[in-house]
Amino acid sequence: MTIDRGLKYALVLAGGGARGLVHIGVLSALEAAGYPPPSLIVGCSMGAIIGGLYAAGEDIKKLKDFVLERLDISDFMEGPGFKMSGPIGKLFVTGQFIGNFAAKPGVDPGDKALGLIESFVGDKRIEDCSIPFVCNAVDLVSGREILLRSGSLAKAMRTSMSFPAFFEPVVDGGMCLVDGGVTDNLPVWAAREEGKALGVSRILAVDTRGKWREMPASGYKTGISVVMRCFEVLIYTAESHRPPADMVIQAADFSSMFDFDRKKQLVALGEAAVRESGKELDAFFGSGIAAGLLRKKYKSCGIRQEGKYAETG
Repeated sequence: MTIDRGLKYALVLAGGGARGLVHIGVLSALEAAGYPPPSLIVGCSMGAIIGGLYAAGEDIKKLKDFVLERLDISDFMEGPGFKMSGPIGKLFVTGQFIGNFAAKPGVDPGDKALGLIESFVGDKRIEDCSIPFVCNAVDLVSGREILLRSGSLAKAMRTSMSFPAFFEPVVDGGMCLVDGGVTDNLPVWAAREEGKALGVSRILAVDTRGKWREMPASGYKTGISVVMRCFEVLIYTAESHRPPADMVIQAADFSSMFDFDRKKQLVALGEAAVRESGKELDAFFGSGIAAGLLRKKYKSCGIRQEGKYAETG
């Protein structure tokens, strides 16, 4: 099948906390397979972080090496409680969570996370990206989903990942902005809207959402577990209102949103999801009548594993 090297398509990267690390594997494998780069990247939360870095021109091999070899998520969270392990560490974190939650709009101000992002992109603006980039957030004042399409790239990415209760919201121009996943964890609609002016003809989305699993009542042992489950319910409920992408790469397993210890497995999962989807992706990127017919048949590909429900908190 002939691949259309000039294809203008949008790449939409879902949020999902640690699960979003699959995007590094997906991007790496798409490059290795020789598929053309996207004409637009739209990201949510962790998808905004990785998508924004890639749109800014960050080398995916260097980014992969950083995540696998040097990234310790606790180094970029405020407070010693995030660096402690074992029962004492859990008690410390719980105390810190309760204290900050009662006195502040989030447990973590997000300053170290912003500093990490700035170490990659500096003061680059969204308008300066080598690939057009947009990410989403939710304004608590109006209740509306907001698209961040201009201004500081680092701030936009930090804003999109403002997971409620954990990271403080970003206050900007009278808006109080939190994680875009609150309303739309896979903003395909934004790709369609933003892509019109760019001549985008197809949309490829990467979903980090695993199969829905019931969690027994005994699983809700902490307030954190309740908050996390509520967020998952929001994500799954939004699916019925989401416009479809032309192709969705499923890259999901049973990881929890904060399971950064599985970073190697998650990056490898993203790579495998692309490698095992050759015929579907060839159809997406293909030209001609045969590819067009196959695109009507193939709407989803990749890997969506099942496993024991991972309790949070």
